[in-house]
Amino acid sequence: MTASASTHTAGMRIDTHAHVFTRALPMAEPRRYTPGYDVTVEEYIARLDAAGMTHGVLVQPSFLGVDNSYLLAALARCPARLRGIAMVRHDVDDEELERLRAAGVTGIRFNLVGGAELPDFAGAWRGTLERVRRLGWQVEIHREARDLRRLLDPLLAAGLNVVVDHYGRVDAALGVDDPGFQDLLAAGASGQVWVKLSAPYRNGGSEIGRRFAQQAWPLLRERFGPQRLLWGSDWPHTQHESMTDYADAWDGFARLVADEADRRIITGASAAALFGFS
Repeated sequence: MTASASTHTAGMRIDTHAHVFTRALPMAEPRRYTPGYDVTVEEYIARLDAAGMTHGVLVQPSFLGVDNSYLLAALARCPARLRGIAMVRHDVDDEELERLRAAGVTGIRFNLVGGAELPDFAGAWRGTLERVRRLGWQVEIHREARDLRRLLDPLLAAGLNVVVDHYGRVDAALGVDDPGFQDLLAAGASGQVWVKLSAPYRNGGSEIGRRFAQQAWPLLRERFGPQRLLWGSDWPHTQHESMTDYADAWDGFARLVADEADRRIITGASAAALFGFS
């Protein structure tokens, strides 16, 4: 990174996890959740502005499946400030990957919570994952912690950068003692894994999740360093809307990561490089 680029990205504050959607869109089958409201990219930009965030990353929600049309339309409204994480099939063609890249997509997501079958990364997905690697994209994983090692091992062996959502989705009764969370900590040594400090409420609810985050933060910082940790608002907090809002999500992160220098690293240059902001 050049000195001028470093100076520019140092002023960035990047939210790496949010969603936009409307109830009128075609919904994937099967799905765990059906939204009862709409959230637009204009509403999201307003929240970024109110919180002093310079950039944001829109993640394809699982209930929209692999139809990324609404995501791409949202990215087109503000291409300098937004990037996207798409969902694709294992047999996606090169033309579609190029269309996604040109629109501002910088990775693909596997939303596998709730008992979804684990993908065959060494078989059906092997060719597409190689194309994803050549594009310089990340692979984003949302799965309960108990299965993280089974997912991470083949992805890391394939040379991919991997982002793990929402602190790794631990068993609330185990917290940082969840063996899957210990597997996640061990993956820090690879240099290929990032963890999102996002949505602590998805790890046992509001209070349990907050306490877990407080215990997890120093362990994650030790194993990953702030350079491979990310912050995401998880806006609009689907299924947890009554527990939090955008401002509260940021304030909770700022209280958790009390050191301003750490916050700048987590939300700034490291995230900018991973998601292709410059």
